[in-house]
Amino acid sequence: MAFVKRTVSPISRLLACARALHSTPPRSADKSYQFVVCGGGAGGLAVGASIARKFGPGKLAVIEPSEFHYYQPMWTLVGAGAKTLEQSRRPTAKVMPPQADWLKTAVTEFHPEKNTVVTADGQRVSYDYLIVGLGLQVNFNQIKGLPEALERPDSCVVSNYSPKTVTKTWDNLKSFKGGNAIFTFPPMPIKCPGAPQKIMYLADDYWRKNGVRDQTKITFNTSLGVIFAVKKYAERLLQVVAKKGIEVNYKRKMIEVLPDKKEAVFEVLEEDRTETYPYDFLHATPPMGPLDFMQGQPIADQAGWVDIDKLTLQHKQFPNIFGIGDCTNMPTSRTAAACAAESAILKKNLFAVVKGEDPKANYDGYTSCPLITGYGKTILAEFDFDALPLETFPFDQGKERVSMYYLKKDIMPELYWNGLLKGLWGGPATLRKTLHLGASS
Repeated sequence: MAFVKRTVSPISRLLACARALHSTPPRSADKSYQFVVCGGGAGGLAVGASIARKFGPGKLAVIEPSEFHYYQPMWTLVGAGAKTLEQSRRPTAKVMPPQADWLKTAVTEFHPEKNTVVTADGQRVSYDYLIVGLGLQVNFNQIKGLPEALERPDSCVVSNYSPKTVTKTWDNLKSFKGGNAIFTFPPMPIKCPGAPQKIMYLADDYWRKNGVRDQTKITFNTSLGVIFAVKKYAERLLQVVAKKGIEVNYKRKMIEVLPDKKEAVFEVLEEDRTETYPYDFLHATPPMGPLDFMQGQPIADQAGWVDIDKLTLQHKQFPNIFGIGDCTNMPTSRTAAACAAESAILKKNLFAVVKGEDPKANYDGYTSCPLITGYGKTILAEFDFDALPLETFPFDQGKERVSMYYLKKDIMPELYWNGLLKGLWGGPATLRKTLHLGASS
């Protein structure tokens, strides 16, 4: 198979040399497969399940070190007491495609010109086609004092962005007796950009129902300049925060937590100053980024994201490599819904390339964020690359609806476990066209 050579910058050359000093020289592969999937998250398993079903045993390896697989979109509801952590978790062995070989280790190096990856346990695995779905990295340690505050049971600092911390959110939400409650939003990109608001609205609802909201000031400090990227939904959310009496401060990036003083320090972006806020409850959304080892890898861009064509999901330099989900430089919101829609396009294009054809299916950037605004209320935001609504149902999804809450709470988990992870759900495009009487979207 022919490959397109990439132009290598001096910095990339230095990084490559550094990696070479700490890795063994390339040798013949220990294992060889027609397909290798790196990452057993939503995107990797959605594609892997279809590959295994289509090509049978012995053709596919999935490289994934984790003992458990989590349905992370459920963590908002776990943090609000509407679901349990156990409901969001299943053993990886139970969700792995049965005809795939599971290599229970992590990828550490990519050698795309040799069609080989290297794993943490020293294996060299060769492939004809590679699908990369490694996810992203949650960087709690980029905020001074935050990791320590999360570990302290008396800190009143919580986060829904880890299985190790999400249950602490519910514990503190229940025990809160009033005061200053702060919810944060870091610089993009992050996964599920609606989640920092969802837990805030649920907390507001819970505290109202339990008689402490009148003694509480809720503040949303976001590093962004808008409350939401899509104008239609932003307008509706501004109505929600006004109705709930929530203060919103823009261009505020949390840089330090002082748990002994119960204070949070924010940089005011585009201004040379900081602000310090006292808190009695602090929900922290941490910065996120590519996995550390991806910096300087030959399949990554300068920031460390897998460098793919946003329409076809094919790698820009190596045509037998595809990327999916949070690990890529795809310019859309990182959500499970985006993974589903991406998986449908990726599979069409991958199977075309296997047959010697050009990839022709194009991704429209579809992503979705069910914006929970209270127990029993949800705005179902769906949109495309251009931040324009791309709604499935033939009614105004910008309105808070009970039906959309139960879609999020009860139906979407079933779609995830029994549809997406089995390669049987590629997003709502067909349903959307049907409900809109075949009209082009």
